[in-house]
Amino acid sequence: MIKICAIGIVTILVAVFAKSIKNEYGIYAGIAGSILLMYLGIRKFSGILDIISKCTSYISIGPSYMEILIKMLGIAYIAEFAAGVSRDAGYSAIAAQIELIGKLSILLISTPIIETLLNTIFSFMNS
Repeated sequence: MIKICAIGIVTILVAVFAKSIKNEYGIYAGIAGSILLMYLGIRKFSGILDIISKCTSYISIGPSYMEILIKMLGIAYIAEFAAGVSRDAGYSAIAAQIELIGKLSILLISTPIIETLLNTIFSFMNS
């Protein structure tokens, strides 16, 4: 975590310095640092996948549901990253659209889980 924080602080310092030279250079430095941080974050994601697979073995949930959960996490992470970069570049309207479409995508992907949950609730109510 210290390495990630250090990279973040160095990225900010480089972006501020580059922005004083030319505004676009600051944006480019920020995007490059963000991509590097995203890469490091994704590398840590493998540990989370191991924990999720252990949890799946303890409870009787189909692997397709865990796959949907992982896709939802990925969409949330990528949408937040893209919205943050857009906001830093000064395009907050585009950032809001990215966040909205990310939320709608998560809702769309989660429909099988919602459907199964509703079927389970209705089966309990009917018995």
